[in-house]
Amino acid sequence: MFVQWLRQGFFGNVRNDVLSGITVALALIPEAIAFSIMAGVDPMVGLYASFTIAVTISIVGGRPGMISAATGAMASLMGPIIVKYGLDYLFAATVLTGLLQLILGVFKVGRFITFVPHSVIIGFVNALAIIIFMAQLPNFVGESWPMYAMVAGTLAIIYLLPLLTKVVPSALVAIIVMTVVAIALKLDIRTVGDMGEIRQALPLLHIPQISWSWHTLLILLPYSLALAIVGMTESLLTATIVDEMTETGSDKNREVRGQGIANMINGLFGGMAGCAMIGQTVINIKSGGRTRLSTLVSGVFLLFLILVLGDIVKQIPMAALVGVMFMVSIGTFDWGAVRTLGKIPRSDAVVMVLTVAIVVATSNLAIGVVSGVVLSALNFGWRMAKLNCQIIIREESNLFKYEEALKQYVITGPLFFGTMTHFIELFEPHTDPDHIMIDLKGSHIWDHSAVTAITKVTEKYRALGKKITITGLDPQSRQLMEAYRNIEIL
Repeated sequence: MFVQWLRQGFFGNVRNDVLSGITVALALIPEAIAFSIMAGVDPMVGLYASFTIAVTISIVGGRPGMISAATGAMASLMGPIIVKYGLDYLFAATVLTGLLQLILGVFKVGRFITFVPHSVIIGFVNALAIIIFMAQLPNFVGESWPMYAMVAGTLAIIYLLPLLTKVVPSALVAIIVMTVVAIALKLDIRTVGDMGEIRQALPLLHIPQISWSWHTLLILLPYSLALAIVGMTESLLTATIVDEMTETGSDKNREVRGQGIANMINGLFGGMAGCAMIGQTVINIKSGGRTRLSTLVSGVFLLFLILVLGDIVKQIPMAALVGVMFMVSIGTFDWGAVRTLGKIPRSDAVVMVLTVAIVVATSNLAIGVVSGVVLSALNFGWRMAKLNCQIIIREESNLFKYEEALKQYVITGPLFFGTMTHFIELFEPHTDPDHIMIDLKGSHIWDHSAVTAITKVTEKYRALGKKITITGLDPQSRQLMEAYRNIEIL
């Protein structure tokens, strides 16, 4: 079993995985530095996090080929804890974040992703594409024409080289060529080294120097819980997108557990909390990466770049990496969703657009996704909260083994909290005959609210001395109603 896992996970696509991993590692450096600056910490904190998470998740994760590292979504939540309590509290919060994710994975909350509608997933993807694109624009501020020319050259190599050969990832070739051009021509443009200091040092085991107590836990818990939920949400959605891109499945609960283990180890080696990265994942997939080896190589080569090639890495022009991220943005955006926006149900279109708008406006993926899910749930509830009632007056009721005339209510539609009021309003206790029958063969009782509604109706008829009978219950509905022995059920 282990040999098969090793062969399939690490040696089934070696050449493509190694090359794609190298490409991803180059693209990880400016992102990790930028997210460190966003969080208000030393650039090495983000770089160490990206290395530690990528290597760990390649072994314990549930979605082969997916890249996890320090991310902007997580970094945006870290500022307050650093300002108030300091860096060691951030490391402790990262460890607690991992522990919470591990617990969530054990309880199999990974199936949460099945409750996210397709319209929300598309909205999430398109919002990320827009955010990735917008994040590159500040790199043009104050730059002259060489910056624009190099971005254009990078995109030209990325899109034209595959027409000649696909032996190596075009994004990797573009980064190398643009770096050589920038150094050879001594172009005055921003480089990776301008973003922050890269020190040639290994990450070391570091136990957060804080007071480990119940009071400290209460301080860390709100931050860690937010980080755990955001990280889990982004990782599960990214895993779903990779599933579709590669037409393969993945173990979502294992991925949640893997994210937890990765963040726990990450926090003990001086890293900031991280999760799956859709941008780098798209680079990996489009460069041919498919297995765990690509994720492992991205982490290992990132550390190699830091320790051995740090001086060279500093000279990589930002223009080349901006061009790669533009490619990611263009490739991530679901253009088909725009073309079919007028053809899908209006409610789905509204949910998709609102999800995009909320994510872009707040830069918070969790808020956007949760808002989209809530809107979809409300729309679903509104559609489901409809009952149909056919009324049949029977003068001769021998069919039902009753001699007196009766009025039969044939209910169609689900009975739950959303239809409770409507159900009660269907009946006319004061004008109905002495015996009525409620036929529920076309319905189903879903919750206690429905049982309560039926009980209220029966009590109204009984208060008037009238008989009421329930019929047509399916086994599950009958089980819910059996506690009410004073209701006659056929």
